[in-house]
Amino acid sequence: MGTICSLLYAKQELFASVYLSLQKELGLSVPALSLADLVKTHLNSFRLFQHAADIPAPFVEDREKMVARTMQIVELASETWLVTGRHPVPIVTAAAFLSWQSLQPAARLTCTFARFCKLAGVDLPPPAHLRLKELLEILLRMASKLAWLRVFNMDKKTVVKHIGDLLQHRIFLLKNAFCLEDEEEQCAAAPSEGSPGSPPAAGGAVQEKGHPLEGKRQREGSPRPLLPPCLINPRKRLRTAALSASDSAITGDEPISDSEIEQYLRGPEEIRAFRKAKAWQ
Repeated sequence: MGTICSLLYAKQELFASVYLSLQKELGLSVPALSLADLVKTHLNSFRLFQHAADIPAPFVEDREKMVARTMQIVELASETWLVTGRHPVPIVTAAAFLSWQSLQPAARLTCTFARFCKLAGVDLPPPAHLRLKELLEILLRMASKLAWLRVFNMDKKTVVKHIGDLLQHRIFLLKNAFCLEDEEEQCAAAPSEGSPGSPPAAGGAVQEKGHPLEGKRQREGSPRPLLPPCLINPRKRLRTAALSASDSAITGDEPISDSEIEQYLRGPEEIRAFRKAKAWQ
């Protein structure tokens, strides 16, 4: 409900009152299954919480620890627009894989996503690989803002070791790793030099002259706006082919014959109805 209100620029109290009155008038029964309940239900089907012959001992994990860590990652995904408008099972599966790896990274980093799902006895949804990639990108941006991780060359493998620290400082890291869209516009509109009436500083002039790409580097290193993936990486639209000379000469005022109309009528009932209507003319 909060996401819908933010997209519609509506007050949450007003939207909630309209929603509840509509639900009452239409007699709708809305299931009260939350995202936390879905995480617990989905993880209860995993086979990684008990020792078995086909599961290596380092791969067995405590149920409560894994549910708690998975729930934290799913909440992070929800705050970064990775859950809205998508099927939740692929996201929960990807979050469970990351939480399972992060609890014992030394023994589990070499395990692939497909093998994890096979050992857990669950299906691997096709979009889960993309959800995993998006989660890792968010974690990498957060890791770049954590002071004691800047000295390391973080990648998608090593960042899993520090998921606990990233989740512990989640609010601070999200605020520094991303910015709101209006904040980015203000930063872009702010002049890089002093006021128009005052001359630039000497040191600033030398730096600008000696490093012409300094401003570009600062813009590239600045936090990007926190937007849904569909806005950051929009789908490419196919270009329509150029019209031929004969097609471009069509104005739409050309006469249409009866036989041409009949070829668009799909069923015999439509043809009979058309002939019946034509008989009255």
